Amino acid sequence: MVKSDANPGGVDISVFDDIRNNTANNRAQFYQDITFPFYGYNRPGAKVSKGIQDNWWRQGMMGSIKAHYDCIKAFSETDFTEDLKNVDIPVLVMHGDDDQIVPYENSAPKSAKLAKKGTLITYPGFPHGMPTTEHQTINKDLLNWLKS
Repeated sequence: MVKSDANPGGVDISVFDDIRNNTANNRAQFYQDITFPFYGYNRPGAKVSKGIQDNWWRQGMMGSIKAHYDCIKAFSETDFTEDLKNVDIPVLVMHGDDDQIVPYENSAPKSAKLAKKGTLITYPGFPHGMPTTEHQTINKDLLNWLKS
């Protein structure tokens, strides 16, 4: 995900440094604040679910702060290009085009293209947390893909 010579369209490292800083220094508040872009609650007309926010926070606070901190480097700086090229089974990539956590253009289309048998389903306006907020739509599509 991080911007590099190999990934010029990536996200600047300062974004991940900020996530690291917030995880290390005020994790409890950060895990509440990040639910707004994670679930698209910062978009006009969004219906905020306090229960979903609280559950996300609860799950985050149950995890190891060291694991969470280390994970930031793993998910942002690991290049999975060669791994994806070697996947030779059908792969379904489902991604919202309003994902504010993992930008769509630099992730989903590339991942689906790199996998030998990749299929991409793009969801207009769906956030990163779409498995929670949009489960009816994506579960239907997932089941249809599995049957195909």
